[in-house]
Amino acid sequence: MGEQIKKILETAESAIALCADELALQLAEAKFLGRKSQLAELMSNLSGLSPEERKTAGMLLNEAKQTIAELVAKKRAELGLVKQKLALSRDVTLPGIRPEIGHLSPLTYINRELVDIFKELGFEVAEGPEAETESNNFDLLNIPANHPARDQWDTFWLKQVKDGNDNTLLRTHTSPVQIRFMLAHQPPIRIIAPGRAFRYEAEDATHSAVFSQIEGLMIDKEINVAHLKATVLHFVRRILGEERNIRLRPSFFPFTEPSFEVDVSCGLCEGKGCKSCSHKGWLELMGAGMVHPQVLRNVGIDPEVYSGFAFGAGIERLTMLKYGITDIRLFLNGDMRFIKQF
Repeated sequence: MGEQIKKILETAESAIALCADELALQLAEAKFLGRKSQLAELMSNLSGLSPEERKTAGMLLNEAKQTIAELVAKKRAELGLVKQKLALSRDVTLPGIRPEIGHLSPLTYINRELVDIFKELGFEVAEGPEAETESNNFDLLNIPANHPARDQWDTFWLKQVKDGNDNTLLRTHTSPVQIRFMLAHQPPIRIIAPGRAFRYEAEDATHSAVFSQIEGLMIDKEINVAHLKATVLHFVRRILGEERNIRLRPSFFPFTEPSFEVDVSCGLCEGKGCKSCSHKGWLELMGAGMVHPQVLRNVGIDPEVYSGFAFGAGIERLTMLKYGITDIRLFLNGDMRFIKQF
């Protein structure tokens, strides 16, 4: 046993001497003095020895434990001195290392720019919850119960009970903000509603399940399509460039009548036609229209007295057009190399 103890001491001395930091020293201490160490195992075998051998072996084991403990304490003191000297050797008057901080997304820049543009026209910002009621998201917007938008494959439902009136979902557009505002205010109304929306769909370069929208609403007496077109043209030229033009194509939305798809002239070919716009000269931008009379009735506004327009644009779509970004997934992948370009 004496030879075993001697070898353990030699091994421990070499291992402790090589420890470069406190963690390594703690591991070495556990290895040679812990409950599962070789010394502990030898100590548990003492009962099988004769009284005289047990006495001698016990003394050797205790001396070995004491020696290793002293080696550990000495090494710990040395490491402490090294750490102290290193701290004292630092020049605290030198400038610190600047930590890497985050960076605003291009979506944030465009959103702020859009808010400023619409404030020039007298619009105010309205906000609402991302978890919405089925009534605000569908019913009051004249979207009937059999509309495909209510299908579970298009909508993230949080609570859905058959014939329930408290069903909740992740809003599929920011239009519920308009409903909430109209229920709480009487015309004249002039608001924009920027925020996130959610739709259950496959993601690719042009589609995302999580996206940002900005919607606008104006309700007053004698509002017509000319007001809608002038407002949209103003913000398109302010955000994309004064040389851009727009056109309105007939479309259908349950909450507007008449409804339009708004196209913007291609910025690469100036409307002449190129690969980017499929040689059409126009790019699809947003949906818009005159607020449906039934929507006004749903929120307690008389459509015989008041009329209005509404529009909704994807902020990612605007940002991609402005900066030539080809993949919508870049906005949410968290890559600092992408967002630092803006």
